[in-house]
Amino acid sequence: MDFLADKGALRRAQDAARRALAPAEHRRRDVARTRHLLARLDGPGVVALYASRPGEPGTKELIKELKEKGWRVLLPKLRREPDWAWDDGEYRLGAFGIPEPAGPGLGETALGLADVVVLPCLAVAVDGTRLGTGGGWYDRALPHARPGIPRWALANASEVVGHLPREPHDLPVDAVVTEAGFTVLRSGRVS
Repeated sequence: MDFLADKGALRRAQDAARRALAPAEHRRRDVARTRHLLARLDGPGVVALYASRPGEPGTKELIKELKEKGWRVLLPKLRREPDWAWDDGEYRLGAFGIPEPAGPGLGETALGLADVVVLPCLAVAVDGTRLGTGGGWYDRALPHARPGIPRWALANASEVVGHLPREPHDLPVDAVVTEAGFTVLRSGRVS
């Protein structure tokens, strides 16, 4: 089996399924995911999150609600090497059209400030394997988090699958948050 070709086909299929959803359905799912994620957080503290693109599980309202509840939000600045910045409400389009904070970067070690890391994905398996977009950015970023910090993926319920190809550098997530709820995965350290 050619894992790279397999992953590429999976990415294309997941992306097409997301694009087929009506905007109202995207919004409904985003509201439900936000509610489920906020219910799992004790805080305030620091959340490392991503600023979503159209079609991804949305984070705009999640970021707003986190900040209203006193959480500080770290967002990626997409460079070859991981970088993070505080969310200050000002964004610019970064690499691949991904929104990023306009403010100064804090460097890769800023992820060590996070109490929880919320990652994007195209799919996630019940063992915690996450299918990202293929750049490996989070696989390079996650080693800078403190040991034992929860890693949660945002996905649609239909994107939680039994198995995904896993390469040695792929770092698993502990839980997935979908419109259907919060699910601890087999690799999960979260209870």
